[in-house]
Amino acid sequence: MTKLQLQRLGGVWSATPTPFTKDLKVDTVAVKKMVEHHLRLGVRGLFLAGTCGEGPWMPDVERRRLVRAARKYSRDRLMIAVQVTDNSASRVVANIRAAKADGAQIAVVAPPLFFLNANPQTLTNHYRQILRESELPIGIYDRGRHSSVVIPESVLATIYADRRVIMVKDSSSDNQRREIALAARRKRPRLRLLNGNEFQCLDYLRAGYDGLLLGGGVFTGYLVGQMIQAVAAHDYARADRIQTRTTRMLYAVYGGDRLACWLSGLKRLLMELGVFRNWSNYLGYPLDRACIRNIKRIVAENRDVLLPS
Repeated sequence: MTKLQLQRLGGVWSATPTPFTKDLKVDTVAVKKMVEHHLRLGVRGLFLAGTCGEGPWMPDVERRRLVRAARKYSRDRLMIAVQVTDNSASRVVANIRAAKADGAQIAVVAPPLFFLNANPQTLTNHYRQILRESELPIGIYDRGRHSSVVIPESVLATIYADRRVIMVKDSSSDNQRREIALAARRKRPRLRLLNGNEFQCLDYLRAGYDGLLLGGGVFTGYLVGQMIQAVAAHDYARADRIQTRTTRMLYAVYGGDRLACWLSGLKRLLMELGVFRNWSNYLGYPLDRACIRNIKRIVAENRDVLLPS
């Protein structure tokens, strides 16, 4: 990876939702608009087919269509990372090979969704095989105790020490796991740490993380970019105000603190912004009238950061 690419690993990344047609095929017309929209927001990279991108539920053919379209339309203006998680190292390596063929630059590995005999040694072996055989640099997606298979802290430390791991998406909301990541970065300064909890951006930036990789980055990207600038200037009061505004927007779009219309609300917002053409999703999130009203209000009140000139 070049020096310029390493510089682009920090800042704001979007764990972007996937635009679908009504029959749940990837909408490549909307992918093109989505790429341009991210560039307008100042986003540096796209994380495709993650949790927000519905990657674990998409057929392989659609995931590959998404990656090819995003790479085609980004024209190297955005870094492209793809989630390649699977239930065996061999399947992950095969997914990486396909992602590379489709134009991805980074393969992101989350814990397996289904893994028998999970213990520190078998999980270490799982990651070591992936790292040894991968044809792409690796990003690690740490979901902490929110995952069906929890990666022990000792295994995390071993993984982060490997030079082939170039970035971490930390969505654990766990201070101990955060300290493990920071300790690894002190030993390997080229490792980039990105916070994935969009409700706690400020805490992680103040702790020394290099940037943010957020599911809501597709609409908060410009605003949280300002937060990064405020923290860099040690203007924590301004950064805190930005976090408050961001959180208020997120809850309005996602359907309150219970996230009742999380994915449908996010996609409906993008429809209001002229980026997506519908809010179809694999997970069946509903969209009620209250959510739609709140989304319209958020767009009216926040056009300066949703559609910056």
